[in-house]
Amino acid sequence: MSQRIDPRLMAEGRRTRGVLYFAIGLGVSAALLVILQAILLAHVVRDVAFGHANLAAVAPLLWALAGLFVLRAGLSYASEIVAFKASGGIKSYLRETLLSHILKLGPVPAADEQSADLAGTMIEGIEALEPYFSRYVPQMALVVAVPLAILALVFPVDWISGLILLGAGPLIPLFMVFVGYRAEAINQRQWQKLLLMSAHFLDVMQGLTTLKLFGRARDEIGIVARISDDYRKTTMAGLRVAFLTSAVLEFFASLAIALVAVIFGSRLLHGTIDFYPAFLVLLLAPEYFVPLRGLSTHYHARMSAIAAARRMFDVLDMPLAAAGTALLPQMSAVDIVCEDLQFGYGAGEPVLDGLSCSFQAGQITAIVGASGVGKTSLARLLLKFAAPAQGRIIINGTLDLATVAPESWWQNLAWVPQNPRLFHGSIAANIRLGNPAADDAAVREAAKRARALEFIEAQPQGFETMIGDLGQGLSGGQIQRIALARAFLKDPKLLILDEATANLDLESEALVLEAIAELAVGRTVIVIAHRMAMAERADNVLVLETGRVAAFGPPAQLRDVDGAYARLLQAYEAETSEAALCV
Repeated sequence: MSQRIDPRLMAEGRRTRGVLYFAIGLGVSAALLVILQAILLAHVVRDVAFGHANLAAVAPLLWALAGLFVLRAGLSYASEIVAFKASGGIKSYLRETLLSHILKLGPVPAADEQSADLAGTMIEGIEALEPYFSRYVPQMALVVAVPLAILALVFPVDWISGLILLGAGPLIPLFMVFVGYRAEAINQRQWQKLLLMSAHFLDVMQGLTTLKLFGRARDEIGIVARISDDYRKTTMAGLRVAFLTSAVLEFFASLAIALVAVIFGSRLLHGTIDFYPAFLVLLLAPEYFVPLRGLSTHYHARMSAIAAARRMFDVLDMPLAAAGTALLPQMSAVDIVCEDLQFGYGAGEPVLDGLSCSFQAGQITAIVGASGVGKTSLARLLLKFAAPAQGRIIINGTLDLATVAPESWWQNLAWVPQNPRLFHGSIAANIRLGNPAADDAAVREAAKRARALEFIEAQPQGFETMIGDLGQGLSGGQIQRIALARAFLKDPKLLILDEATANLDLESEALVLEAIAELAVGRTVIVIAHRMAMAERADNVLVLETGRVAAFGPPAQLRDVDGAYARLLQAYEAETSEAALCV
């Protein structure tokens, strides 16, 4: 798997090819200067020790040596900065790409993924790629360039030392490859443990109220501690492998340098070699292994990047459904006809099985039925969050919805779910999701029509009052009315509601129903009704049973027929009466 991921990571690195290559060039230049430093230093020591040169005689060489030190430090620093900039550009691109792909997937495929998992991949996962691009990739260039340059200098000076270095060098990468297979599996487990810990902690925080009420909060402390300990053990296993790699590298490097030094010592004693070439090679021998040491240090970054990238590429490889490209013409109203729709999830039984129905322009149509009959699935098809496996949805008699660009369709509709999503920010910013370009007067008017103006103005800072994630600080009815204000601000041709009053008290329900009635005027409205009271207000009712239409017509007409709608209405009235008696 790593053999496949490495090329994909390198392909992403090519998006900042110029900057990354420049950083590599700076690093290689800085590393190659060490050869010039060794040559100058060997000349200085030889001239002083054997030529009896004074300080003035070797001063030019010392100044040149000092200049090389400064130049090398500057190049190394610049290489670090440029590589970090290149990796930052790659990370930004990958985050944008990953988020864009998730948005294109839509809520139906993305619902199968854990939100904490995706968030961890997008944040910590992509952040883990930074050392790979800023350190590991440049180090790979150094491993090739610097040892070859040193060998090119050493072999003409002393071929015996060249053979020793040439034989010892490949042993280190070879050992790292063998260790890498073990390290890759450990890093993959480490990353999975991190995502598991993030997902579980998010579940605990979101379900804190439930856990407290059922007395299970302390149990979760033990579970989180166990998951954290598993992550610690996996991390320590990875570090042990990293330390083992470094230890083996140091062993081979030290052995090779010691062997070169011993051989030179013997040859110097016997007078078979001069001091200058021997000292020069001894200066270069440790530098020969410096890039290999760096590769060992940053090899762990490669393993971490592969573990994180595997999950990232799994998401990016999720196939996108075929999307239309046609733009909707200007429409004064929306009329919808569904023909022989068939739809299911995965390999299971179809949820919708040959469903045909219509939603007339300018009317309110309520979709009712028992749980699991396909109400939500039909809404997802109408929202273009999913595509039918068979059949088609016709807009205004001629246009197949499958050929329409999703963004063009969404511009003409508004959706108010049962539990609307509010985001951290001001109330005004949450309402402006319906129309980001709307001015303050339009936002205020939308809130007024949604019966939300009174409670918004009662807030400490009015429309600029900050609310927490998921609408914290507001009641369910207030959240619902802010969602309706979004719809008013958007002024859609089609309005789809997923029972906007299901979880509200009587006062809030009355206000929301008033707002919906006003919003529905002149629009095509589709309501998924869990409460039959909402269905009774509709112009037409669509009753679903086992993925097909069981009945369709005005509620007054269906009420008088001993059919599916009448049975649902009787069950609802009995449930309501029983609830009233309990009160």
